[in-house]
Amino acid sequence: MNFELTEEQKAVKEAARDFAQNVLKPGVIDRDRDQKFPVEEMKQLGELGFLGMMVDPKYGGGGMDTMSYVLAMEEISKVDASSSVCMSVNNSLVCWGIEKFGNEEQKMKYLVPLAKGEKIGAFCLSEPEAGSDATSQRTTAIDMGDYYLLNGTKNWITNGSTASTYIVIAQTNAELGHRGINALIVERGMEGFIVGAKEDKLGIRGSDTHTLMFQDVKVPKENRIGEDGFGFKFAMKTLSGGRIGIAAGGFELATAYSKERKAFGKEIYKHQAIAFKIADMATEIEAARLLVYRAAADKDAGRNFDQSSAMAKLYASKVAMEQTVEAVQIHGGYGYVKEYHVERLMRDAKITQIYEGTSEVQKIVISRNILAD
Repeated sequence: MNFELTEEQKAVKEAARDFAQNVLKPGVIDRDRDQKFPVEEMKQLGELGFLGMMVDPKYGGGGMDTMSYVLAMEEISKVDASSSVCMSVNNSLVCWGIEKFGNEEQKMKYLVPLAKGEKIGAFCLSEPEAGSDATSQRTTAIDMGDYYLLNGTKNWITNGSTASTYIVIAQTNAELGHRGINALIVERGMEGFIVGAKEDKLGIRGSDTHTLMFQDVKVPKENRIGEDGFGFKFAMKTLSGGRIGIAAGGFELATAYSKERKAFGKEIYKHQAIAFKIADMATEIEAARLLVYRAAADKDAGRNFDQSSAMAKLYASKVAMEQTVEAVQIHGGYGYVKEYHVERLMRDAKITQIYEGTSEVQKIVISRNILAD
């Protein structure tokens, strides 16, 4: 495995870092406080090509590899996890899913504007009684001949009110269990499609999270992705590609702060207790980063990445939570104050252990792969 970045990858990383530091950071505390979605910032991300990074250029994307996407995500996540989760959903769940499994008509109609950042996508899997258990879909899509009649509720949907294109996972044939599930492309504005109130969240407060309701929504048959019954496999394969943490942000702030603040007559990083904390943080973050890079390398090489992505997501989310807590500790009382950013990073980090498959679900995926005959 080659750990050296190409010149192109370095350029992508630098561009993402520049955008995060100069565009996202100035207003991130206000957006968190007011639960304000970064409308203009996401528009700029799209114009820079960060919302369709891995999509083939013939469909309006950047044609980049997964490693470039991972590097960009890391830089954005260090500063604003609310923006990075929007970017993640659009890139790795919606764009990748349509490009990988959609037909040519679906790609031209839906993928092109999504990849160009002209529109934003949402991935609708979780339900009030089916969060981690994706096989228990209560949302139904009844086959009516040339269309599906969609009824049900989806919870905790990122980009819920700002998206234009929604991939909805629904049960068509309950007798077939998960083999009777379909993935449908639903457009904003379809009759019977209702966007509920925005969730008041602990973290990633700038992201646009809503409950969505479908009441006799007529979805054309041509909006089904893949063959009849392919929806569960589509959801699982798509989720495998979308898992990454935000551990490094708190580390950078803690390191910088330790060199500025003094205690007992010297900078606190010169105290062994703080120096050892920083050493542990750096080691854990680097281990998480390498797991993520391994998963990206597996995906780019065409290898099965179910296990490596689950391991990366499990460990990176654990590190994100633990190290942002440590970052607050290193800042002392200032860490509890919003203007120093780290308390927000700590709140944002918790969701990484929950969304796109909880840590417990990742352990199920990993153990099944290891113990499979």
